[in-house]
Order: sequence, then structure tokens, then C-alpha cells
Amino acid sequence: MASGFFALLDDIAALMDDVVVMSKISTKKTAGILGDDLAVNAEKATGFVSSRELPVLWAITKGSARNKLIILPIAFLLSAFAPWAVTLALILGGVYLAFEGFEKIYHFLFHRKHEDNEKTNSEDVIVLSEEEQVVAEKMKIKSAIFTDFILSVEIVIIALGTVIGRPILFQILVVSIVAIIATIGVYGIVALIVRMDDFGLKLLGLNDNKKSISHIVGNALINVLPWVIKSLSVIGTIALLLVAGGIFVHNIDFLHHFLETIPSFIRDLIIGLAVGFLAFLLVRLFVFVRKTLFKGQEGQ
Repeated sequence: MASGFFALLDDIAALMDDVVVMSKISTKKTAGILGDDLAVNAEKATGFVSSRELPVLWAITKGSARNKLIILPIAFLLSAFAPWAVTLALILGGVYLAFEGFEKIYHFLFHRKHEDNEKTNSEDVIVLSEEEQVVAEKMKIKSAIFTDFILSVEIVIIALGTVIGRPILFQILVVSIVAIIATIGVYGIVALIVRMDDFGLKLLGLNDNKKSISHIVGNALINVLPWVIKSLSVIGTIALLLVAGGIFVHNIDFLHHFLETIPSFIRDLIIGLAVGFLAFLLVRLFVFVRKTLFKGQEGQ
């Protein structure tokens, strides 16, 4: 009886050890999307008065947790009864990620200067009322939660893809751990990022000596915050394309042997860019056709 109990404990320990190892692997595979999630939510949580940054971030965090609670059961059901749907969802999600990555690059290359000129030439300062600020805040939170939902689907599906074919209990444990890390880790880091400038101001207030360590560190934290957010955006865009390319390479047979002689990350980037470009063209074509049809109906 005792030997059976200890054998059970040994099996549980072995299972948990395997779960930890696979959780690490799954987390590494989702790192690209986690980076983009981090960049997106750091941007979404900034632009508010200091007192509202953490409440806004907490609202987004709760929305992210709800997203995971919706996505996880559906993903496990698909894995159990329709594994092919997991691969299909992974590829479709990869197309979306590639499109989003290419769209960001296109926007940076062709629309950034135009927007900068508009901001420079604008002389009107728009002051929102308290009610309008509340509405704007709610809209920004909804936008962040929706973006998180899409990224959460990809995180869960990619994590699930690493353990597909394993027992369902093993899948649930691994993917749930990745989902928890994705929520707590990402939003914990975002909270630190959005409060960097406030922490810097507190350090500046410790003394008036500009050569003191607190003053130097405080100034550095304040000045580096915009660069951190910008760099996260760039890293997130590259990560989107790399993750998308990796999805296609590992799930589409004829791409698995495409450009095998070059480093895998360059191959993934090339494929991600190519798919993103095609998806971008299709979307622009669809928008053009729809506008043309609507104009034709209005003319009648």
C-alpha cells in the first residue's frame, strides 16, 4: 500500500517536472507575441494623468484574465475533438500577425511624416471635459482588451501546438501556466514601465544635488521612458513577423524546406514579410472594391 502511494507521488513529480520543462519551451515559443503584447499595452496604458494609469492598467489586466478564461476551454475542446482546427487557427492567426506586422512597417514608412506634419501644424489644443475623458478612457480600455484577446488566442494556440498529441491533463497544465505567465508577467512589467517617470520624479525630489546618484538615476528614468516604449514597439513588430514566419514554416510542409541554407530567423522574417505583404494587398483590394460598390449604389 505504502509503495503504491510513493509510486503515485513519484509519477506526479515526474509529470510536474515534465510540465515545467514544456512550459519553459512553450513560453519561449510565445515570447514574440508576449513582446508585442507588452509593447501594445505599455502604449495603451500611457497618455493618462498619473493617478489614472494604474487603474486603467488594472482594468485591462482583468479583461485579459477574462479573455484567457474564455479562450482556454475552447482551445482544449478543439484539441480533444478537432486537433486539425488548432493547426488551422494557428495558421489563420499567423496570417493576422504577419498582416499586422507589415501594416506597422507600411504605416511607419508612408504615413509617419504626414502625421508628424499634422501634429506640427495643428495650433488648436483640444481640452476634454471630465465626462469626455471617462468615455475616452473606456474606449482605450476596450481597444486594449480586444487587442489582448487576439494576441491571447495566438499565445494559447502556440502553447497548445507545442503539446498537441500529449494527454489532455498535460495540455491543460502547460497551457494554463503559460496563460498565467502571459497575464501576470506582461502586465506586471507594463506597470513598472508606465510608472518609471513617476519613480524618477520621486528620486529627483530626494535632494537638490544634481550630481547625486538619485538625481542622475531619476533623470535617466524620465528621459528613457519614451525610448523604452518606442523600442518595444519596434521589437514587437519584428517579433510579430518572426512568430508568423515560424508558424508557417512549422505547419506548412512546402515551406518547411524553403530557404534551408540561410539562418532560420532570417527565413522566418522573409516568410512573415511575404505573407504580410500578400495579406495587406488583399485587405486593401477588399476595401477598394467595397468603397467602389458603395459609391456605385449611392450614384443609383
